[in-house]
Formats: sequence, structure tokens, C-alpha cells
Amino acid sequence: MKPRLLLFLLLSVLNTSAAPPNIVFLFSDDHALQSISAYGGRFKDIAPTPNIDRIAAKGALFERSYCTNSICGPSRASILTGKHSHLNGFRNNDTDKFDGSQQTFPKLLRQAGYTTALIGKWHLVTRPTGFDHWEILPGQGNYVHPDFMTMDGKTTRSSGYCTDVITDKALDWLRQQRPKDKPFLLMCQHKAPHRNWVPAPRHYGLFKNVEMPEPPTLFDDYAGRSSLLATQQMTIARHFAWGHDMLLPEKPTDPRFLDMPDGETRRMMPEERKAFFAAYEDENTRLATALKEGTMDEQALTRWKYRRYITNYLRCVRALDENIGRMLDYIEEAGLAENTIVIYSSDQGFYLGEHGWYDKRWIFEESLSMPFLIRWPGVVKPGTRSKAIIQNIDYAPTLLEAAGAAIPEDIQGRSLVPVLRNEGRTPDAWRDAVYYAYYGEKTHNVPPHDGIRTSRYKLFRFTGTGEWQLFDLEKDPQEMRSIHADPENAALLEELKGVYQKLRTQYQVP
Repeated sequence: MKPRLLLFLLLSVLNTSAAPPNIVFLFSDDHALQSISAYGGRFKDIAPTPNIDRIAAKGALFERSYCTNSICGPSRASILTGKHSHLNGFRNNDTDKFDGSQQTFPKLLRQAGYTTALIGKWHLVTRPTGFDHWEILPGQGNYVHPDFMTMDGKTTRSSGYCTDVITDKALDWLRQQRPKDKPFLLMCQHKAPHRNWVPAPRHYGLFKNVEMPEPPTLFDDYAGRSSLLATQQMTIARHFAWGHDMLLPEKPTDPRFLDMPDGETRRMMPEERKAFFAAYEDENTRLATALKEGTMDEQALTRWKYRRYITNYLRCVRALDENIGRMLDYIEEAGLAENTIVIYSSDQGFYLGEHGWYDKRWIFEESLSMPFLIRWPGVVKPGTRSKAIIQNIDYAPTLLEAAGAAIPEDIQGRSLVPVLRNEGRTPDAWRDAVYYAYYGEKTHNVPPHDGIRTSRYKLFRFTGTGEWQLFDLEKDPQEMRSIHADPENAALLEELKGVYQKLRTQYQVP
């Protein structure tokens, strides 16, 4: 037997009698798999994420990890409760508020003897419950000199870049504030890389002369699918704002620029603002010249917007990855690594130009998929890659079982511990499909829909019209043509409708 395997098996045995593990839950907002090099996306060589990759190298990466509802607040509510949106009460960001009196896994961990802390983005309207300590960004928060609300009800402004400041506060809690005689849960939750994409000053010039690969569907015309796809308002071509998204100093006179000023640069000190616009000046000047001379047609302008978007998005990811590294370094330097579970995830995926889009909401792969990487020494074999189908409702029962706490029967997710102990292999009687529901919001005009995702197929229904869409992800991974109306797929359609109805019943969908 190889020495490394023998050590792993020995640690697995010892772990069963070890003290309850600490839990560090590192979380981001809108992090697309395409921009995580461990997932092998198109930016893996241009913009690697070595620190997130460290978690994959020493732990497990899940290749089929999905959200219940691809929008910030609802996904966070599902993670906290282990329940779908219709049961936890947070279906959309427009009208819903999180009911903090309900059962959550941090509350259950506290009952099991853990100390709990939340630092960073919350975005659930009501104040956090179930935490011994919390400091949160009001609402979406800001990248530039962010404000933080604390448990005493005060809001104070911090100096610096949001991703750095959140990590500073989390490290301070770990070093100075947490009780050293109790296991802990730390939820360190970042704003990045959420819109609008303002980089840290140290990254203004990053990727400046790097060619950014385009997705093959950047100019998708939405043929072969429901006409409802064309009614959304989240295209790079038509729905990108001159200030908020492109960070231009003033609105061009060209009518093809959506009007929305940028609030982040207004938070900068005069010298900071001057340095910011100086970093973009040459690109902005070339754009202004091309617009004035009339040499920028629709495709050229879309490509310019795409490049501005992607470079700033990846710059935000770079700061995020650097700060993940700071957390991992501390855990190792403090001697906590061997008994600390480290998770990296995000509330959903995001479109990096696929189908011509930014944002999320759709059941299509880029927004349905969410990263999930976990390092748990002695339990998770380093370098594991799992194809088990998982969902964000699984996080709560997983962490409860890992802590030795009971899993309430009303939690709808399933613990991933059997998958983790099985080197990522799918256990017998594991799920073969997940259920998804998006309930609609005013922003971006994406129509409500719900559906299922199996290992090969995706079936969903527009709840307003009753129209079905069906995709064979093996033959059509980019989801360019729905095959629901093809006569040869009639039996398949009915079979998948049966799975859809079964899951709706199982999850008590009204």
C-alpha cells in the first residue's frame, strides 16, 4: 500500500474520534465557473485562481453543483435553511425578507456548542440571527470604502477595498475575538465579483494588453428556443450602462449607451478618482474617437463592452483569490488546518458573455451551476473530483453531520458526508436530478420558470405560458436548441415531466 494512501486511511479513522471540526465557509457573489481555473474554464490560463485551486488540490471539487434559485438572496436563504425558496419564504429580492426566526444551520451549530460569526455580505434584508458575532454590508455593499453594520445597530465606514476589508475583519475575529475553547463556524462572505465590477487599485492595469477569449454564443440570436428568451434585459449589447457597468467618466452622446451613472467612483477621494480614470484613459479615448468617427458598428461596440466587462470582472476575481489565500495561510500558520473544514462557494453562477448575457436568473448552465469546493483533512481525499449531483440545500445538513449535530427531518437537502467519505463517488440511492425555480423580479425581465436538471437532460417550464423547453446537454452543451417538440423525443419528454412532477411533490411545491 502506498504511504500517502495509508496516511489518508489512518487520518480517516482518527477523524471519527477527533474534536468537532472548525468550519470556515468562504463565499462570494456571482462567481462563474468559467473564471475558476480548477474548473477549467476559458480563462484558466489568462486569469488563474491559484488559491481557490489550493482547496481543490487538498480537497474535493464538485462538477455538478447547482443552486435552487439563481439570485442572491434566495440562494443564501436556501443555504442557511437547507430548504427551497417556497418553504424558507425568500423567493425574490424585490418583495421578500428573510424570516430570521426560522431554523438555520448556524443556530443548530450554536446549540451543538459552536461559536458562530458572519462577516461580509448578507443581503437578506432583516438582521442576521444565529450568530454570536456579525458585521455586514448594508444591502449590496460597496467596493470602495465600504460601510459595515454591526450588532449594536451602528453603521461605520471602513477605509480600503471591500474584499480586503472583509478579510481583515474575518482574520481579526479569528485571531482576537473568537473563544479558543470552542469549535467555530466563520462565514466570510464577499461582495466580489458582483456587479458593478470595480477592481482594487493594485489591479487597474491587470490584463490591460491581454486578449480575452469570447464565448461562441456571444452573438446568440435565441433561435431554436422559446421567443421569451429574447424578451430579457440582460444583454451586454443593449443593457450595459455607460457608468455603472463600463465605468466611463461621462455618458457618450451615442444613443447605444444605457444611462446609469456609477456610484463607486463617487466614493473615492479626489486623488483616488483621478488615478482610477487615468488608468482607463487610453481605452476611453480610443472608444470616444471610434464613436466620433463612426467606425464602431454593433458587433464592434458589443466586443468593446464585453472586453471592458470581462477585464474588470476578472480583476475583481483576482482580489478575491488573493484574499482566499490570506485566509488559507492563516489557517495553516495558526495550526488549525488539520481540524478545520474549508469550503469555497458562491451564491450562483454568472454569464460571462454566454448567450450575449451578463447576470444570472436562468436555469441555463452558466447561472444554474455554482462552485463548491471543500477541504476536510482526514475525510476528503486530496484531489477528489465528484460528479455527484448536489445542490445548495445540501450545505446545511452536510455541516450539521460534520459537526456531529442532528439533522432535522424538515431539511430538504442531503448531507454530502457519504459522498465525501466515498472519495467523491456517487453513493447508492443518491438523487439523479435537482429541482430549480425562479420566481421573477423586475430587474432584467427574465420570465418565471421552473424545471429539473439530470446528469444529461434539462427540462423546464415557463410558468406564465406553460411552454416547455428540453435540452440534451450531452449533444447540445451550450443549450442552443430545445428538442421538446421533436416527435422522436415524445417519450423522453413525458418521462422527464414525470421526474419534474415527482420532485415538485417531494419538495412540497405549491
